[in-house]
Amino acid sequence: MSKLWDKGVELDQQIEAFTVGDDYLLDQELVKYDCIASKAQASMLEKAGLLNTEEADLIKRELDVIIQLHAEGKFSISRSQEDCHTAIEAHLTTALGDEGKKIHTARSRNDQVLTALRLYYRDRLEELSVLNKQLKEALTKFIQTYGEVGYPGYTHMQKAMPSSFGLWASAFLNGLEDNEILLSAVTKIIDQSPLGTAAGYGVPLDIDRELAANELGFPKVQENPIYTQYSRGKFEVMLIHTLSQFTADLNKMANDLILFNMQEFAFIKLPDQFCTGSSIMPQKKNPDVLELLRAKHHVVTACEYQVSNIVSNLISGYNRDLQLTKEPVMKAFKVTLESLKVMTLLIQNLEVDPENCDQAMSKDLYATEKAYDLVKQGVPFRDAYQQIAKSISEE
Repeated sequence: MSKLWDKGVELDQQIEAFTVGDDYLLDQELVKYDCIASKAQASMLEKAGLLNTEEADLIKRELDVIIQLHAEGKFSISRSQEDCHTAIEAHLTTALGDEGKKIHTARSRNDQVLTALRLYYRDRLEELSVLNKQLKEALTKFIQTYGEVGYPGYTHMQKAMPSSFGLWASAFLNGLEDNEILLSAVTKIIDQSPLGTAAGYGVPLDIDRELAANELGFPKVQENPIYTQYSRGKFEVMLIHTLSQFTADLNKMANDLILFNMQEFAFIKLPDQFCTGSSIMPQKKNPDVLELLRAKHHVVTACEYQVSNIVSNLISGYNRDLQLTKEPVMKAFKVTLESLKVMTLLIQNLEVDPENCDQAMSKDLYATEKAYDLVKQGVPFRDAYQQIAKSISEE
């Protein structure tokens, strides 16, 4: 078998390369998930009487073989096969003959790829939740160690009021906690089974979609087949936007740490093994890792913009444009998960210099506090403000 849609006409090689793109490479990420979905498909076909028990069992066992081969790096997808779906069906047909050919009954590549992607997203979101928890734990330990150390708080890049590393780290803890609300919401939206909607208009067969959904652990069946198709892209934009909220926090955290690490501030110290050097200046210890963490946020937001624009202005029903949404979603996941791991490692090894922080705590930081001391004595705030401002200007 070459292609699922092959009708005996050989495709122009340049057109084939253009239409396939990198899907046959990207789909290595989806092999396991497509096999899991195909096992549920076999169960659904068995209940519908389209496979007998022996056929269903044979197919499921061979799908487990594919999962194992993939885990060992022994399952390949050729460009001519286009994607993992074709490669898996080709393997089943070679291994099982006619039984392997029956697996595509009552489905299309459209709901097939949707199901595999939903399973992939679900696992990545679970991984994101674990990594977020690890970063929160690292920040909590950082607060326990350095939380009482004060440093100047800034507005407009000017000294403003006293702050502390406990206040600083807690701000990001709060941000990560709010991100968890988004994470929970997008997980609930994505956790719907598209299997059985075929090309986007259902199939004229009596299939039990609830059975397949339950086997795959989906709490809900996506009922409307047209909506199922156009939710591809809609859900992905929501998903990447959620990822971007995590990287936005990492971006701001990295920005602060770059500033705090400058020699002019020296509030913190990055371990030498976390810094890079200069090819010309021997003294340099550069916070490249923080600069890249800062930039990675923009990579994720670019992925969101890319997907959002690809899926806009498409008519209902499947359009091949959607193929190009796969890579940016996978990229956004990879960047976000890697960034969370790196920031956690940084926070775990970050050192604060209490002496330098204390030296930076100049008396002008307490101007607002002095004004409120006067307020407590009954002085109207605006008068107190003017008195303190005048005393500062006369110093």
